[in-house]
Amino acid sequence: MAGNRSTSLPHLQVFYAPADTLPRQLADERVLAVFGFGQDAPDAGDDPRWLRVPLEPLPGTPPWIEVWRTRSPVAAGRRDGVAWSSDGDLLFAALEIEEPDAGIGAAASQAYARMIASLAECGMPHLLRVWNYMDAITLGESDEERYRQFCVGRAAGLGEMDAARLPAATAIGRCDGRRRLQVYWLASRTPGTPVENPRQVSAYRYPRQYGPQPPSFARAMLPPDGAAMPLLLSGTAAIVGHASLHSGSAAAQADETLANLHSLIAAARHQSPDLPATLGAGSLLKVYVRDRGDVGDVAARLESRLDPSVQRLLLHAQVCRSELLVEIDGVHGPAPGEP
Repeated sequence: MAGNRSTSLPHLQVFYAPADTLPRQLADERVLAVFGFGQDAPDAGDDPRWLRVPLEPLPGTPPWIEVWRTRSPVAAGRRDGVAWSSDGDLLFAALEIEEPDAGIGAAASQAYARMIASLAECGMPHLLRVWNYMDAITLGESDEERYRQFCVGRAAGLGEMDAARLPAATAIGRCDGRRRLQVYWLASRTPGTPVENPRQVSAYRYPRQYGPQPPSFARAMLPPDGAAMPLLLSGTAAIVGHASLHSGSAAAQADETLANLHSLIAAARHQSPDLPATLGAGSLLKVYVRDRGDVGDVAARLESRLDPSVQRLLLHAQVCRSELLVEIDGVHGPAPGEP
């Protein structure tokens, strides 16, 4: 696994595009990755840069694909079950593992051990962002809950990683009944800067009541110094301190989640003042909604609270605590065309 060797600074543009443009996107040698969502996503064959995420779009969501484009041509391939592409500065990679009899924890440990090994092999040692999609994320009681077991396995696979180096991340539950863990990530030759939210306890410092192993992620990731890339926002929900708020109200949780995102952006601007102060035309969001019946309330609340230029995908998915009804992740940066 190797990319084009480069000494330039990383460059990454993230945008949504109509699904019918998929062939054109993949014909661009600068495209690092393309993602489709749900069973009706288009088919791109065996191109390693293409990944279908098995989360179904909710009513009102345009038929979009998500595109990552760099400034330089990319190389791509597959090795040991890992699909990858790289422009020499950034690496996209993805793998999927059928859960063994030992469960989601064992699958997470295997996936993350393979991830860490692949980073060493390709000379991209710095994880910036990781996405984790698994079925039935909150099934099970107490420490047997699947998300808690996933956190144990993830930490085992990561090994002795300093908390100050943890990547931004999302862990979301699918609703398809298939016990298959999908993990994909963005890594770099040079490190980014993790960002924490002053309104929230850092996830890796959660108290024991949330499981034997705290979640291993940062709230956001600033790109490497000098890179032309957006702020990478982790999965964010209605948690203040370490407690879930507004149980039973998806609309109120959407409000609290947006408050957390704006607090996180403000924290990032202390280190990167050129970031826009609010979500706008340079922001793309993925909105995960647990119950289909809540989509109207959530969409209306986002419509009233966000600038119309903020593009967003609404996806049917389970959040990592059973009382949480909404989670949002995405990217945030200057509007297209701004410096």
